[in-house]
Amino acid sequence: MTQRALADASGVPQSSIARIERGTTDPRVDTLRRLLRATGSELEIAPRLGEGVDRSLIHVTLALTPDERGRSAARAGRNLATLVGQARPGDRDDGTDRS
Repeated sequence: MTQRALADASGVPQSSIARIERGTTDPRVDTLRRLLRATGSELEIAPRLGEGVDRSLIHVTLALTPDERGRSAARAGRNLATLVGQARPGDRDDGTDRS
C-alpha cells in the first residue's frame, strides 16, 4: 500500500505517514489505530508474557467439564485438609516455634 493510499484510507495526512516511516516522529495511539484499521489490523493491549496473571491454569480449568472441575476441587480440598492435618501445632511459617 502506498503512503497516498494509506492516507486516503485512514484520514492521516501523507506527510505524517512519511515522517512515521522515516522514524522522525512517533505516532500517537489514536493515529496508530487509524493507520492499522485502514490496513485491516487492530491494535490490542495485552500484558507482556511472563508478567501479570498466569492464565494458563484458568484456560485448562475452563476446558474441563463441570463434573471434572468438581472432582478437581474435591481433590484439592482433600489435599489441603491433609496438609493442614500434618502441620504441627505451634509451628510457624518462619520456622520459629511459638511454644
